[in-house]
Amino acid sequence: MTEDQIVYEDNHLMVINKKAGQLVQGDKTGDESLLESIKNFIKRRDAKPGNVFLGLVHRIDRPTSGLVIYAKTSKSLTRLTQMVKNREVKKTYWAIVGKELIPQNQRLIHYLKKNEKNNKAIVFPKPTEGAKEAVLTYTVIKSLDNYLLLEIDLETGRHHQIRAQLSKIGAPIKGDLKYGSPRSNPDGGISLHARKLEFIHPVTKEKIQITAPVPQNDAVWKACEE
Repeated sequence: MTEDQIVYEDNHLMVINKKAGQLVQGDKTGDESLLESIKNFIKRRDAKPGNVFLGLVHRIDRPTSGLVIYAKTSKSLTRLTQMVKNREVKKTYWAIVGKELIPQNQRLIHYLKKNEKNNKAIVFPKPTEGAKEAVLTYTVIKSLDNYLLLEIDLETGRHHQIRAQLSKIGAPIKGDLKYGSPRSNPDGGISLHARKLEFIHPVTKEKIQITAPVPQNDAVWKACEE
């Protein structure tokens, strides 16, 4: 983690602009996670003698970039986790897809079931045993030469939800081989970016609105922000 990835910080929480490929917390790969990296960073920067408390509030997939909230106190962790559960944290994503024939905007309702063997979401068009309802609304906000930029409002937070639902309508995310994209991205990530977060601060009660710049090492992303 580098200092320029911090997009918001106070005594209670920190919001990071995650790079594609970074892990939000440790997993079976054993690769260093952002959680550990941030803890080490805070320990050095603030010259803390003991252990640094840091809790992950919500996850985004490893190949996805964008905003992730970490709590710096147990009180803010408890409150923020509950807020995410109650859908009081509004998350807006940007996704780049191929120039498919899809409506300008659409509310998608599917039912998703996680396949543990291949770590993939199976999409069903109607209620199915073991599947959870997944709802999102997308709008095409920019048309590039070969791609469309979608802005996505998430109503539910299911495993691989955006990736699976867009794939189901024939518009897989650029670079997402797992869900049908024809080619990978040079950095091994996918063109899905957690762009905005809006929530009421768990302690100060002020309204927080945060926007993350898109990955600057990708020409297509940069064209989206121009």
